[in-house]
Amino acid sequence: MGEQDEEATPSRTLSPSAEFPPPGEEEREALRQAGRQWGAVLQGQTTPLPLDPDLGRYSGTPAPSRFARLAPVEMFRAEEPDQLVATESATVPQSRAGRVLTRARRLVLGPPLASAAVVQERMRKLVALPVLSSDLLSSVAYGPEAMLTVLVLAGTAALGLSLPIAGVLVVMMIAVGLSYRQTVTAYPHGAGSYLVASDNLGPRPALTAAAGLMVDYILTVSVSVASGIAAITSALPTLRPLTVPMGLAVIALLLAGNLRGIRAAGNLFAAPTYAFILAVVVLFGFGLAQAARRGFVPVPPPDVTATEGIGVLLVLRAFASGAVSMTGIEAVSNAVPIFRPSEWRNARTTLTWMIALLVVLFSGLTLLSHLYGVVPGPEETLLSQLADRTLPAPLYAYVQATTALVLLLAANTAFNDFPRLLYFVARDGYVPRIFLHMGDRLAFRNGIAALAVPAAVIFVAFHGVTESLIPLYAVGVFLAFTLSQTGMVIHWRRVRGAHWRRSMAINAFGAVLSGLVLIIAAVTKFHEGAWVVLVTVPLLILLFLRIRRHYDKVGAALSLRGPPRGSVQPVLPQRPAPAPPEPPAYPSDGAPAEPSRGRESDGEGQQEIEDTPQEVRHLVVVPVARLDLAALRALAYAASLGQPTFAVHISPEEEEADRFRQEWTDWGDHLRLEIIVSPYRAIIPLLAHYFEALHALRPDLAVTVIVPEVVVPHWWQRLLRSGTGRRLRVAVRQLPGVVITSVPIHVFRD
Repeated sequence: MGEQDEEATPSRTLSPSAEFPPPGEEEREALRQAGRQWGAVLQGQTTPLPLDPDLGRYSGTPAPSRFARLAPVEMFRAEEPDQLVATESATVPQSRAGRVLTRARRLVLGPPLASAAVVQERMRKLVALPVLSSDLLSSVAYGPEAMLTVLVLAGTAALGLSLPIAGVLVVMMIAVGLSYRQTVTAYPHGAGSYLVASDNLGPRPALTAAAGLMVDYILTVSVSVASGIAAITSALPTLRPLTVPMGLAVIALLLAGNLRGIRAAGNLFAAPTYAFILAVVVLFGFGLAQAARRGFVPVPPPDVTATEGIGVLLVLRAFASGAVSMTGIEAVSNAVPIFRPSEWRNARTTLTWMIALLVVLFSGLTLLSHLYGVVPGPEETLLSQLADRTLPAPLYAYVQATTALVLLLAANTAFNDFPRLLYFVARDGYVPRIFLHMGDRLAFRNGIAALAVPAAVIFVAFHGVTESLIPLYAVGVFLAFTLSQTGMVIHWRRVRGAHWRRSMAINAFGAVLSGLVLIIAAVTKFHEGAWVVLVTVPLLILLFLRIRRHYDKVGAALSLRGPPRGSVQPVLPQRPAPAPPEPPAYPSDGAPAEPSRGRESDGEGQQEIEDTPQEVRHLVVVPVARLDLAALRALAYAASLGQPTFAVHISPEEEEADRFRQEWTDWGDHLRLEIIVSPYRAIIPLLAHYFEALHALRPDLAVTVIVPEVVVPHWWQRLLRSGTGRRLRVAVRQLPGVVITSVPIHVFRD
């Protein structure tokens, strides 16, 4: 609805209307001042509208015309004056290709969900646990193996160090888990590392945490899929050449599943996680029972030639490798809003269950590996070896199948949290605003796609080999852990609520441990690939800051506060010209009046020209997203034409509609405002259908749409724009009697 919608300062709530924030008192006073200037010019002189912008839906008596196609009118219903509500049919594009694509998308993903259904999309604890813990719990399938892979470099004797290292890791899991319980308590509406760091440490540390988490989420998808495919090829070696195609197919499945929405993804992915937990418990039972019969005497591992000596550096590398079992521990604090009420309490309970399961699974698998003397190898995973030695064939197949399935679906945690993180970063203006938009199924589809594409590229680049991806894995996530827990220390010190000293001590302990792992992973794994993350994170931060600078410049240029910048001037309308005479009334049968005849000279005489209208009559409509200088300039241009003019605003929900109506009143209500509530969050198709409905009611009018359009000089800046004017022109290209006019705003011209 005009490109000014992208300059909105984001709200502080996770909602479809995040890009339509309430203005501050200073902005409202500037709006009133602009309205007073408009009032002085117009002095109440406006051209009467030739039709009802409500389409007659509120009165129930739309103007009939046997030549009008009234189907577009039926796409809207009215519940109060000056406000329409779009139906689901108004979200379908008008072009044939658009309709085909929409039907195909809905066939795969399901019908669209209204914004009010976001409450029904929330999950209870039993569903949220497997959805949010699949990444964390499945990491025990490769975390202990990664630790032993480093230790075995020093020979068989070094494998005995696995138990004390695992003990330290268990202490760290509990400490970090308790720290994130504190985060859920302090931020009952949800806050991951980015929000905590932003509130307590400032924007630069927050962006550092966001960049680290983004890298971690992308690698989570790649590593989880690679580990799942490895579990399959361990049981079926003949499938090893198909590793990359199978992995890409799994990423595509995850993409489609999450585009269907949160609840649909939860129902799809819950069963595999519970099946995996049961499989590991069965493995524990059989393994410990057999070990008990021999008095828990460890089986000697096979002799392995040492390639490195046992030293502090080797132990630290093994510790950092085993710490990848903790990736995903922050998922609950990020996703508090997806829980049913009371959200924070259910989230904290779910996090406690997750930590308890992680400790049991990780320590149990490490203990079994020690008791059975297994050694990681390139041809068979550690878990496959344990299951092969302790379980009968049917149960071995069950363990491998559930392990492969949960690893493949473990990436679902990243698909839940990555789009939500992008939403919060976009809300602060550091990434493009398209990541604020919810799709048809109340999922952040742009963020979901932004995760799937780089994860697939990395998976292909590393040929789906888990061992090559693990060194990249720990740095980003522990960077975020450290900043989050440090931010919580500042939070408790500032707030000083009940038991604040104990809470601060817990978070400080978690911050110290996370920081140690970060340093260890960055130093010991630098040459193995950690340098890639250490380079990528600063580059992402620079990109974020560049994007924010663009939005700040555009926002300052379009702001009503203070003097305008660049070429954007506070344009006021000219006094409207006298209204043209009304056209001949329609005859009683609804047919248009007989057109006038004109005469044109051909040089030899006069030739009669039939069907030449005396005058083209216009109805001017201005789509307005927010009242800034761009919108006022478009409104001024429209009002200066002296034609019947009104504004239309699309709201994703009733609350935002009320907020914008109040802004319009503050401005002075100089033009008629029609609000269309779009419960399915569509904008372009809805506007096109509305313009078609206006023309259907009065075919003798040319519907002229005035769209403000921000003009930027560089191609990369155009990528940050919504392109509403361009997309609207494409949408109405086939509509007779509808004209799109752009009012350019050159915000960067001196």
